[in-house]
Amino acid sequence: MPDPIRRVERKAWHSDGFAGGERTIPEETAVAFTYNGSSYAVMMATPQDLEDFALGFSLTEGIIKSCDEIESLEIVEEPIGIELRMRLIEPHATAFRERRRYLAGPTGCGLCGIESLSEAMRTPPSIDDTTIFGPRDIMAALAALSGMQAINEKTRAVHGAAFYRRGDGVIALREDVGRHNALDKLAGGLARRGLSGRGGLGLLTSRLSVELIQKAAAIGIPVLVAVSAPTALAVRTAEAAGVTLAAIARNDGFEVFTHPFRIKEDVRVLA
Repeated sequence: MPDPIRRVERKAWHSDGFAGGERTIPEETAVAFTYNGSSYAVMMATPQDLEDFALGFSLTEGIIKSCDEIESLEIVEEPIGIELRMRLIEPHATAFRERRRYLAGPTGCGLCGIESLSEAMRTPPSIDDTTIFGPRDIMAALAALSGMQAINEKTRAVHGAAFYRRGDGVIALREDVGRHNALDKLAGGLARRGLSGRGGLGLLTSRLSVELIQKAAAIGIPVLVAVSAPTALAVRTAEAAGVTLAAIARNDGFEVFTHPFRIKEDVRVLA
């Protein structure tokens, strides 16, 4: 597989003029998803954690409900990209053929090419998880996150998605040039360990758009925290899905937009 980071030559200008040198930047590769020989999606992504990407995308897009529904997965490197070839078991293969669509998504875009408004505005499952977190949980998760982003530490150019549980800390983190891809990889990483989003909170280093709410709800994450602001549609979707949405999270605070009952000041933080 291609290296997820590259060293390239560049010329930098500062007040004292131009100077040569190198810069570490992230790789970006076309990744195609196919199911039982049929093309479904092509996403521009970081060529890392591709098995997680395949499983997580399949889960958050509703193609499968569990990893057991994928009979086989083959990661094939082509001259112009990477193909994730999956074979679904029956009756899921037949069901997929009946709802097949084609989606083309450039970096940072998760809706391009969807064929109808109803597909774009699909209602996510309702979250009934009553797990409570304290503000110090969120601060601890954010503090841990900053030191775990290996690719971003070198490039300052990729998004991160992480999962935190009180008492366990950040138990999984994935990075990608696309914020949707990072969350899909996280979903796949959790699923491969037999975990759902229940009982934990998700952390994102990007703004919160509606697709991220839909994906988080699909894997059962009750609390979603982001360092940037949400869109108005994301707030409405989170409200309808029962997701607690905290955003604009910094080391000195955050803002809660939906279902604030899950974040309480007096929660005891376990060591």
